[in-house]
Amino acid sequence: MASASPEKTRPSLFWVLAVLVIPFVNFVSKMRFTGREKLPSRGAFVLAPNHYSEFDPIIVAAAVWKIGRAPRFMAKESLFRVPVLGAILRATGMVPVARSSSRAASAQTIAQSKELVENGRGVIVYPEGTLTRDPELWPMRGKSGAVRLAMAGDIPLIPMAQWGTQQIMGRYQKGLRIWPPRRPIDIVIGDPVDLSDLKGREHQPAAIAEATERLMNAITALLEDVRQEKAPAKRWNPTEHGQKETGRLDS
Repeated sequence: MASASPEKTRPSLFWVLAVLVIPFVNFVSKMRFTGREKLPSRGAFVLAPNHYSEFDPIIVAAAVWKIGRAPRFMAKESLFRVPVLGAILRATGMVPVARSSSRAASAQTIAQSKELVENGRGVIVYPEGTLTRDPELWPMRGKSGAVRLAMAGDIPLIPMAQWGTQQIMGRYQKGLRIWPPRRPIDIVIGDPVDLSDLKGREHQPAAIAEATERLMNAITALLEDVRQEKAPAKRWNPTEHGQKETGRLDS
């Protein structure tokens, strides 16, 4: 088991949030961990989970906290301008998402990556950018935000799969199913995605696309093991099905 990092053992706003959130998470779910030792107890990381429920960020955050790290997410820049909420996001070290397809975004990504390394912090980035549109809840086409951040600072890019959250809150469902309590949720963390052969090519579209594909393959493989099923041979692409990708956090 990975030991708790100083960012968890030192008093912080995360302690207050944990007191409020963890008891509820423990009531509605029973987490079963595989590979928890693969999340580093020290230093920067980019954790990339699958995403199919509006409730799974709570589950992922609780899982990361239970393992021993502070759960920080990428959040839309506009949220940092909201009174009170913005202050909380800044105080907890959440990462504002870069605007896509711009020189400014590239500079911001480099700065964010450098800050993660210097402060030894991790960040959780959903590579799909929004809830999967796949009818069977398999990971869909990935976006490049997670790999760009990891490649910019040579940060470990760690795939994660979680399964069972849909029993508490299904995709697009309104409200939670809190009874019966303690529904099992599998949390599986994989080995860091090997991007060593792409080092120095973080500005090349082909390298970014290859890294993104490797990440999505790794997440899908973890989920296949949990579900004991084989994912479709072709990953779901919303644009091919006339679906609008709303709510995305990266590109």
